[in-house]
Amino acid sequence: MLGYTLAAFDACSEFSQTLVVLAPDDHHFDARRFAGLRFAVQRKGGASRQASVYNGLVALREFGARDDDWVLVHDAARPGITPELIRKLVTEVRDDPVGGILALPVADTLKRVAPSMPDAPSSGPRVARTESRDGLWQAQTPQMFRVGMLREAIERARHDGHDLTDEASAIEWLGHSPKLVQGSLRNFKVTYPEDFGLASAILTASA
Repeated sequence: MLGYTLAAFDACSEFSQTLVVLAPDDHHFDARRFAGLRFAVQRKGGASRQASVYNGLVALREFGARDDDWVLVHDAARPGITPELIRKLVTEVRDDPVGGILALPVADTLKRVAPSMPDAPSSGPRVARTESRDGLWQAQTPQMFRVGMLREAIERARHDGHDLTDEASAIEWLGHSPKLVQGSLRNFKVTYPEDFGLASAILTASA
């Protein structure tokens, strides 16, 4: 999955650097598997996504990044990312004062899970109510923000005791409204075991 991700960013020559943030004790990564692709590695991953992203932002200073430079944060678990999607995000966000993310309008009906029912305590989750999907979008990555703004946002959230699940949430914590740029279904996050087969089918078909 990481190879497909790195190849997509490598195809975008407008980026000066791609930084892979790994856990300090990661023993699986082998840079030789990605020979020919442009990237650097920092073994500064933290206990959470928020911590890993923050450490990566700090590490970017070593590569000459300034606070007003743009940074794109991407999950390697989304190997369906393409150069076209990356460039679409960059084109639509580069003149925005806040930044933005790839995302998709929610298409499925949403159900709120009920607490355990007294009359059926062991029967599995049950529906409490249907939630409106109007105005709801499903966040994807990359998420694109200024280095300094994102670092400050994560620092503020961490100071306030909040461990946020994506970069846009941190920017929202500062009171800003990131821009939404329509992404693609192929850019889904590989989460469950059956997702690997789907990702393989998509990536093989487009190879």
